Amino acid sequence: MKIRVLIVEDEAMVAMLTEDMLIDLGFEVSSIASNLEDAMTRVREDDFDVALLDVNLRGEKVFPVAEELLLRQMPFAFTTGYGADGIRHDLRAVPVAAKPFSARELSEVLARALHPSP
Repeated sequence: MKIRVLIVEDEAMVAMLTEDMLIDLGFEVSSIASNLEDAMTRVREDDFDVALLDVNLRGEKVFPVAEELLLRQMPFAFTTGYGADGIRHDLRAVPVAAKPFSARELSEVLARALHPSP
């Protein structure tokens, strides 16, 4: 059974490239959300195994989605072009893929999210 990924990304081209990479890596994309409201709905209603969250969604931070995922004990990773400085201090232990990322980097980040080291 393939691992299902929720993509939260506001840039359509980046979302499409990420989806293609995930499919090539053997993952299944459960859905794509492009804004905070849609992302919260998908977290509550969709069936997925791990989420990939763009930190900045059209000027809004994705941290409420991250908090909801933590409450649900669902694994996730961030994607960002801002580096670790763009991530809220209390969430810096979450795996991060720096944009632009390669398929290998994406695979490694998702592996760390799904199987965190102690």
